[in-house]
Amino acid sequence: MKRISLLGASGSIGTQTLDVIRQHPEHFELIAFSVGTNVQMAIEIIKEFSPKLVSVNDMDAWKELKTKNSTPHHVEILYGEEGNLAVATIQEADILVNAVVGSVGLIPTLQAIECKKTIALANKETLVTAGHLVMEAAKKNGVDILPVDSEHSAIFQCLQGEREKNIHSLIITASGGSFRDKTREQLVGVTVDEALQHPNWSMGAKITIDSATMMNKGLEVIEAHWLFNIPYDRINVLLHRESIIHSMVEFHDTSIIAQLGTPDMRVPIRYALSYPDRLPYEAGNRLSLADIGRLHFEQANFERYRCLQFAFEAGKIGGTLPTVLNAANEIAVSAFLNKQIDFLTIESFIAQAMNRHQVLQNPDLATIQDVDKETREFVRSLFE
Repeated sequence: MKRISLLGASGSIGTQTLDVIRQHPEHFELIAFSVGTNVQMAIEIIKEFSPKLVSVNDMDAWKELKTKNSTPHHVEILYGEEGNLAVATIQEADILVNAVVGSVGLIPTLQAIECKKTIALANKETLVTAGHLVMEAAKKNGVDILPVDSEHSAIFQCLQGEREKNIHSLIITASGGSFRDKTREQLVGVTVDEALQHPNWSMGAKITIDSATMMNKGLEVIEAHWLFNIPYDRINVLLHRESIIHSMVEFHDTSIIAQLGTPDMRVPIRYALSYPDRLPYEAGNRLSLADIGRLHFEQANFERYRCLQFAFEAGKIGGTLPTVLNAANEIAVSAFLNKQIDFLTIESFIAQAMNRHQVLQNPDLATIQDVDKETREFVRSLFE
């Protein structure tokens, strides 16, 4: 029995993680979880899974949950940063599933690593903003970081039984997002509703916008660099509109190994939780290549997808620049979702933040936090 703590239970990855736990009660137990302000969902999760600890976003949600929770099962209820850290580090848990969105996931991950929890990581920003600190801490504490993103899970699966010295390159696939058939000229004036219509995946709002700009793929490139210790000039992005091949590894003997499957995040979540074993997925849709018939690929174009170019640049320069990239993107995407800026302005704000920044190499955690805060304030000043 593996005991799970879950950050971000009400999000897309969080709800699908609960599905996996629900489907395998003999293998997994939910010990603790966090949600934002969705008190009703928190109550339902408490009733179904009987966890020991729950954290919500703020005091108002805490008061509401304290009042409305009528389950006879005793559960400790906390809120805010303190609550998230408690969920991440609860003694009884073996695995932390980090499914929150944004840089808020960094500190809980580092704390969980110090407590020697296995990390099932779906929070991109953890490695983007502080990859050197996270991987160093994981190595020091003998902690496994198991990728939950479908692309990194695919690479991780392709590398089982292989030697790092034999890797030639990583090939990360990308659907191209909701605007993959539009030219840059046609992106002028696109709406939030249009941007949220992803052709293949059901995801949260922020990650769906990141997919439309291809920042999502850029963040995955930086993640892959840290997870698999591969330099950026040996990481490639390939547009693959069917999202059947989730990523590939090319070896120095010219062999390429790919991981294929239907677009269903429960598959990589299940693999991360059950690793090194695999559990059956009776309700999953099996892939029929005969029915699909053809798969399509094309090279990702930096001129079309500027955010992808920004991510490669930030990753190669390193230091505090990936922190700037991520912070600027988070604020710009939020502004777009709130209809305060246009879609293409997301790129403009990120470029301005990166161009003005004086990069600091090998930053410590305090420096990363300062740069993150300062960048967010700068980008907000551009539209507020």
